[in-house]
Amino acid sequence: MTSLAKSFKFRAAFERFPQSSPLKRHQDKGGVILKGCNVKRAGLAISRTEERRLNMDLGLKGKVAIVTGAGRHIGRQIALTLAQEGARVVVNDYYEERAKEVAEEIEAAGGEAMGVRADVTNAEEVNELVKKVIDKYGRVDILVNNAGIMPMEAGAQPTGLLTFAEMDRKAWDDSFDVCMYGAMNCTREVIEGMINQKYGKILNILSDAGRVGEPRMTAYSAAKAGIGGFTKALAKEVGRYCINVNCVSLGATPSPSTEALIPTEQREERMKATLRVYPMGRGLERLGEPSDAANAVAFLVSDAAAWITGQILSVSGGYSMM
Repeated sequence: MTSLAKSFKFRAAFERFPQSSPLKRHQDKGGVILKGCNVKRAGLAISRTEERRLNMDLGLKGKVAIVTGAGRHIGRQIALTLAQEGARVVVNDYYEERAKEVAEEIEAAGGEAMGVRADVTNAEEVNELVKKVIDKYGRVDILVNNAGIMPMEAGAQPTGLLTFAEMDRKAWDDSFDVCMYGAMNCTREVIEGMINQKYGKILNILSDAGRVGEPRMTAYSAAKAGIGGFTKALAKEVGRYCINVNCVSLGATPSPSTEALIPTEQREERMKATLRVYPMGRGLERLGEPSDAANAVAFLVSDAAAWITGQILSVSGGYSMM
């Protein structure tokens, strides 16, 4: 059984350790390594944070959600989490096979999904994406603008992080086209329908680079900062139509592609150095994980967050505090 299938199954039954019984680091009877306070649900150990989230009815059952860039890593986890909460998820990715695979994973676990290939930088393709969703489901309730491009992927030579003086115009355009204009293209296609139905949730994935500025990520920082301003301005325009517009801003969330850029012999020292600037990272002994982002997104696109709009929630282990 896949982890997603287990999550669907676990909603029906779980058992909890007494709240007063903190578990030290050890291996439980099921062979799961535990850290800190945990609970046990359907025989598997999970964190109390996860247990509380799964016990909260976010009211997403039947909602139609589009998640862009959902074929891997953070976007994939967002799609899986929304499906777990009962949403009907449209998995979008630049690569069709990725979108289809995640959609099939959701359906195999008992959820409802469809995979649709579209380049978010192409307004015509985005228009076709939304048309397919409307044709099948009749509406769009939630849009998660997750599609992005990492700084090392932008530009003609994606071999590392460049200073602004070393960047060419293509690197600027790549960052703005995907991170900013991609989100604006998708939002433009769904906003009219949300206004007409007087309901909608738009969630933009930001980076703390856009909040504090990061050297060797100048174009990326600028594009992400632009999305923050776009979010706040749009929230003021559409609040009267019961549309919430918010951001989740992420810190370092390693992925196989980013880890591959660091030589194996340097990874341990790099991790130690990075953890020093993440207050929670030092305590949890880790950086961000896709589930951290997905849990925050699930809350903000739910009606439990109906009174929250125009906000940027940093999910970065304390990297930025403002």
